[in-house]
Amino acid sequence: MKKCKTLEEVRTEIDVIDTKLVELISERSHLIRQAAGFKNSVEEVKAEDRIEFILQHVRQKAIALEINPNMISELFTIMIDEMVEMEISEFRNSNVF
Repeated sequence: MKKCKTLEEVRTEIDVIDTKLVELISERSHLIRQAAGFKNSVEEVKAEDRIEFILQHVRQKAIALEINPNMISELFTIMIDEMVEMEISEFRNSNVF
């Protein structure tokens, strides 16, 4: 991690990371849309076992990186909930006859 010498430098680095985070979330979102095409039902879209796996995985990663696992779980829960709704919509729209 870069050792910043000023508050302005810290803020610039944070801005760069924030941009990368948004770009990564966008990539994830596009992959979620693709995933809808491989599923056969709304229940399959919801994939509760997969969600539980993801949440456990990111909690463990947070602990390993010494950041608050509850914060990471909450962030991912919000993101996943929103993306599941998006995927359900994508799934329903792709199955219109």
